[in-house]
Amino acid sequence: MLSKRLVSTAAICLLLAAGTAACGDNKSDAKGGATKAAAPQKLDTDKLSAQDIEKQAKDALAGATALKISGNMADEDGKMEINLALDNKSQCTGTMAMPGMGKFEIISDGKTSYVKPDKDFWTNLGGPNGAKAAELFKGRYLTGFDSDPEMKSLSSVCNLAEFSKKITEDDGKDGKVEKGSAGNVNGVKTFSLKATDSKGEVSTIHVATEGKPYPVRIEHAGAKGSDGQIDFSDFDKPLTIQAPSADNVIDFTKFKDQFKTA
Repeated sequence: MLSKRLVSTAAICLLLAAGTAACGDNKSDAKGGATKAAAPQKLDTDKLSAQDIEKQAKDALAGATALKISGNMADEDGKMEINLALDNKSQCTGTMAMPGMGKFEIISDGKTSYVKPDKDFWTNLGGPNGAKAAELFKGRYLTGFDSDPEMKSLSSVCNLAEFSKKITEDDGKDGKVEKGSAGNVNGVKTFSLKATDSKGEVSTIHVATEGKPYPVRIEHAGAKGSDGQIDFSDFDKPLTIQAPSADNVIDFTKFKDQFKTA
């Protein structure tokens, strides 16, 4: 089911990005990028079934060359936050935060990934030496960790193709999708779908009705305080990536050696 996968995969991405845990506005696209003389593509929500609308949203998302994800997911452990732009060249830039772990910035130019943890993240990552590491490496980026078994999941967060595949493939679980109503999300005209899984957890998908039928917002209400909202925007907008300067980067292998004596 699309809605469940959108929410859960966003949360999974946050968990993977933590490393240790694993070891908007789109007005131009909503108009389809059409010229003034051309009529924009419109989603016929009266004739289409809820399943048809969901499929069109899945297909549109699978074909996106770039997008931005922003929002939060909460559970009994706290709130996870994400603000990340990524594309199909494995480029990305943005920030993520984990409950009880802290926040970090991530940058990838498609070949090399860089991560800059904040003080809380350094402290939690380092255990007994965390506070010293936070001061020693304050404001610095880590790189060269793609081959490390505990940190390699970081680079996968920036892979849009893999992300889209996970959230659009059929999960094989029972559930139902029902039509909702017309609305507006961040200036984009939408139509909502209400998806209920076999556990009774409810997600609401807001699908753009003009231009490509991208899902532009997912709201999830689950058990035990598991809820959140994820917005999708900047579809197909090219990314401009600025890698950090060499004097502000630490090689992960050297970091591990220094960390032992931090």
